[in-house]
Amino acid sequence: MLADGDVVLRPIKLRDQGAWREVNRRNRDWLRPWEATIPPPTPSGPVAHRPTYRQMVRHLRREANAGRMLPFVIEYQGRLVGQLTVAGITWGSMCSGHIGYWVDEAVAGRGVMPTAVALAVDHCFRSVGLHRIEVCIRPENRPSRRVVEKLGFREEGLRPRYLHIDGAWRDHLVFALTAEEVPDGLLGRWRRARSAARGATKSAEQ
Repeated sequence: MLADGDVVLRPIKLRDQGAWREVNRRNRDWLRPWEATIPPPTPSGPVAHRPTYRQMVRHLRREANAGRMLPFVIEYQGRLVGQLTVAGITWGSMCSGHIGYWVDEAVAGRGVMPTAVALAVDHCFRSVGLHRIEVCIRPENRPSRRVVEKLGFREEGLRPRYLHIDGAWRDHLVFALTAEEVPDGLLGRWRRARSAARGATKSAEQ
């Protein structure tokens, strides 16, 4: 488990199904434009189906046991509010992975997601031993882009038609960090940036 104040990252479990489904159902319109979808089958390819919750969790566990993934749920004030997965973990000369995430609209704007991403990145760099973390985001997804901008990820460019999202192949912007860029930890940098922003707001109000 990883935690900072009211924000907790912990491994996803089968018994999270009820809470996970409730948050997803309530946020259907909020999440749909950014969710991965399954492209139409090719003449020679297999027909893929969207997995059930239990199938998803079992797949995530298999990938985690193989060292290719770190699947978390996000809790805020003791309630499940989202999901964060470090996927595509590659070792050898790369030591890299990429992060995907979503959060309940009801808690958006409270610093939950930047804190969760910072916790995950610090864990990947300090405990897991990764060197580089990527986040790929649709250019139109302003809330998600704000998360990485607040955390100081570098924008590296555009990947045309990178992922099948919301029924079509969509362009994605690539944001990245390496361990050398946050020697004192990303969470610490995020805390300092947040504190400075609050101080500037208070000064402007006086």
